[in-house]
Amino acid sequence: MVKIEVVDIEKPEGIECIIGQGNFSIFTVDDLAKSLLTTVPGIKFGIAMNEAKPQLTRYTGNDKELEQLAAKNALKIGAGHVFVILMKNAFPINVLNTIKLHPAVVMVYGASENPLQVIVAETELGRSVLGIVDGKAANKIETDEQKQERRELVEKIGYTID
Repeated sequence: MVKIEVVDIEKPEGIECIIGQGNFSIFTVDDLAKSLLTTVPGIKFGIAMNEAKPQLTRYTGNDKELEQLAAKNALKIGAGHVFVILMKNAFPINVLNTIKLHPAVVMVYGASENPLQVIVAETELGRSVLGIVDGKAANKIETDEQKQERRELVEKIGYTID
């Protein structure tokens, strides 16, 4: 028997979130924290990771509120070796390659500032992440005006040359 559950990720608006899975969480949570600190100067974050044995949610970071919220969300997800990173002063694009290239990271399910939901399956053995719902579904194609606004925003946040 498999039970399917939707877990809403709790986070303030404007906070970026990365959800993934790794292994050997006894050191991975601290290792990923060091990687975040050395990738983006000024980043503020909390990271939490569920350990299958001894069934703990381990956490760290440099922002107490984000640490506690990351731990709360990881515990709600409940799947072994899943990690939750909540951060500000950085975008996922700034840290994703660093996270994905860490030897203990198996995969990244999603990374977004949007509202997120995690689809979790539960069996007799435990829980597993099936996927992430990242924001609302698209319902129209952008107009020329919206395309121009998008390009201006990208320029405003510094992702262009000149």
